[in-house]
Amino acid sequence: MKILALDTSAKSASAALVEDGTIKGENFINTMLTHSETLMPMTDYLLKNTKTALNEIDCFAVTCGPGSFTGLRIGIAAVKGMAFALQKPCVAVSTLESMAYNLSGENTVICAVMDARRSQVYNALFDVSQKEPVRLCEDRALQIDELAEELKNIDKKIVLVGDGAKLCFDKMSDKLNNITLANENVRYQRASSVGMAAEKLYANGQVLTPSQLMPKYLRLPQAQRELMAKQSLKK
Repeated sequence: MKILALDTSAKSASAALVEDGTIKGENFINTMLTHSETLMPMTDYLLKNTKTALNEIDCFAVTCGPGSFTGLRIGIAAVKGMAFALQKPCVAVSTLESMAYNLSGENTVICAVMDARRSQVYNALFDVSQKEPVRLCEDRALQIDELAEELKNIDKKIVLVGDGAKLCFDKMSDKLNNITLANENVRYQRASSVGMAAEKLYANGQVLTPSQLMPKYLRLPQAQRELMAKQSLKK
């Protein structure tokens, strides 16, 4: 089975082709250009270099959140368009869960963290000592200090991944001696890991039609939060 996987959940963007547990190809870019400029050319280049026609894709996978509100919509819109045209199924992958696949098989707990601003992070924890990550909590948004207190109860080695990993490491390393920062090459979202996660979800029947594919936000958009704050002051 061939899965075309995309990630546009943060500053980087990537596209990967995964077939039966093998990463056939991946393009990754972190140049701060908008995903609307880079995603489709990168995907086209990937398909050409793996000699894969778009109609050979069996399933489309994409990170559905948490992440950048605009970024998520770009990736999801791209997948919806391709999948709808070909009448193929989609798989929605948690951004945080996808990063756990970067270090799958290590005897450690993965702490996936994405910077949510205002001293908050999007977070989930995974035990990756087995072949596939085991989720230890649901995706959530919480204060960094709250997360640090929770991590004190884990006696395994903890590896921080995600665009909030360095931020958390700098704030926690003097309080926790069992945390470490993932190496740069496995720290961020990768479409190849999205594809690997999607294989498991597909096998479990967790597939969607293109029209069912939607972003999953853990917080309201900033503009909406600011509007609500202004409205509450007027009351």
